[in-house]
Amino acid sequence: MSAMEGIYFDELSKIRVLQPEVLTQTEELKDECKQFVDKIGEFQTVVGGFIDIVDRLAKQVEQEKMMAIGARNTLKSIAKERESQKHQLQTLIAEKRIQLERLRLQYESLLQVESSQNEFIENFAVQK
Repeated sequence: MSAMEGIYFDELSKIRVLQPEVLTQTEELKDECKQFVDKIGEFQTVVGGFIDIVDRLAKQVEQEKMMAIGARNTLKSIAKERESQKHQLQTLIAEKRIQLERLRLQYESLLQVESSQNEFIENFAVQK
């Protein structure tokens, strides 16, 4: 390995412009960079797969969330509907009670009229 003003010869007597140590270091650096780039590529592949999985899970969670919101809203509407039916039935019961009381009073009044008429008939029949 002889050196002349920046020109070197390697062990195969090829002309080189770099010192053999620098050439060796450069080739080692090149190999390390290639390994690093390969590892980065693998990392990107793994991260890409992870992101896909997370995206799918996020979509599933969103679907479940929407289903839960729908179920909750359905339950709320059923509860409101039942409350409305309850109020309607309570109103109907109150109306029927008022009607029952009115009919009871009418019945008592009719019983009094009947009693009065029966008494009149008896008095009229006795007078004949």
